[in-house]
Amino acid sequence: MTSTQRVLALFVLFSVSSLVHAADPIPSDAQPRWWKGNLHTHTLWSDGNDFPEMVAEWYHDRGYNFLALSDHNILSQGQKWEPLVGPKARPDIKVAYEKYVKRFGLNWVESRGKGEHGPLEVRLKPLSEFRPLVDERGQFIMIQSEELSGRFPIKKADGTDGNLPIHINATNILEMIKPVQGSTVGEMIEANFKQIDEQAKRTGQPILPHLNHPNFQWAVSAEDIAAAVSDHFFEVFNGHPGVNQLGDESHVPIEKIWDIANTIRLTKLNAPPLYGLGNDDSHHYHTDGTARSIPGRAWIMVRSRYLTPEHLIAAMQAADFYASTGVTLNDVQYDAASKTISIDIKAEEGVTYSTAFVGTPVKHDLSSTPMLDKEGKPVPHTTDRYGDEIGKTFKTDDGAKPTYTLTGEELYVRAVITSSKPHPRPTLKEQKEQAWTQPVGWALKPAPTNPAASVEESPAR
Repeated sequence: MTSTQRVLALFVLFSVSSLVHAADPIPSDAQPRWWKGNLHTHTLWSDGNDFPEMVAEWYHDRGYNFLALSDHNILSQGQKWEPLVGPKARPDIKVAYEKYVKRFGLNWVESRGKGEHGPLEVRLKPLSEFRPLVDERGQFIMIQSEELSGRFPIKKADGTDGNLPIHINATNILEMIKPVQGSTVGEMIEANFKQIDEQAKRTGQPILPHLNHPNFQWAVSAEDIAAAVSDHFFEVFNGHPGVNQLGDESHVPIEKIWDIANTIRLTKLNAPPLYGLGNDDSHHYHTDGTARSIPGRAWIMVRSRYLTPEHLIAAMQAADFYASTGVTLNDVQYDAASKTISIDIKAEEGVTYSTAFVGTPVKHDLSSTPMLDKEGKPVPHTTDRYGDEIGKTFKTDDGAKPTYTLTGEELYVRAVITSSKPHPRPTLKEQKEQAWTQPVGWALKPAPTNPAASVEESPAR
């Protein structure tokens, strides 16, 4: 090869390399952007009704960027075979198996045994085996998770034994954790969060825990959540139709639980407020019926430079995310200097938006009374009744770029944006698409170094 040919070859190599890096989904100067994801998903590894590859591809093909499989008290690891026939076969398994074979083929699907109408069992692939089929560089990642699912024993009003389901997701977990008990619901939540934190510290792996659906079987009250100060995240919206999102005559809605818990934390416990997530809690993938727990109902949008579990978790810990059931935001900012919340809604043509800025005044009455049933008896194990100023609306803005400037009279402020567009996969009657931002403007009082010294508030968030 002549010197001229070597120079030409190097030029071509450099040019091709430059083109590759120019189109690189991981640029060297990556800027923060929004990533869409769901952190609450079930498969045949527990009580979902589809194969994990099929579930992962459903989300991948619909524009999600990350997905956590959070089956109950199990990780998708090791050997697990699912019966296709017999008394232990699940109702939808034949439909799921046919779709699975059609999509991935018999070269991928593993089965064993031979019955009159086909194989007897099919192998569930662990995450480590199927994630190369769906992970896409800079576009989509799978995150290992577990839903720690325990039960808190209680005595029912009629004197019989019962229990309350306490479910906590651990996102980006490495090893399965068995849920533990506590002497109260709040202590049980704290004990399980402690287990998750211990694994994170021991392994060096960031893990994000959050409390699931507090109104599911009316299991967790606002007072319980407030007391579990290690919990910084909970589901403000869960797409399962059985989570009692709006409460009833004797139980407060989940949004009200959020405000009550945050008010108690900030005023009585000097603890940070909870941040709100939106999740599917999907179980059913062979129907679009509203009575079942289908995917595509709620998600989170996280602002991060990189699509990695570590960067997503760091952004969420910094409250740089919002929950959504359809409304998309171009931007949401809080300027601590001017104490102004600014929201830029990605408005759709023909759709109107109303933004409520919600919070609790600094001066408020936190007294409460027990919830009563139709017979006038206190409802056990539920949130008390609080006044309307807990979680009141300070301002409503109908524009596409709503703002709110705190006056100093607010304990905290969050925003909920409601559109006029019906939800395409509703859980609730006449449900509209919404989005929820995180509470801002709050401050903690640091413990004084000198007990006699005056206590000054920490900088607002």
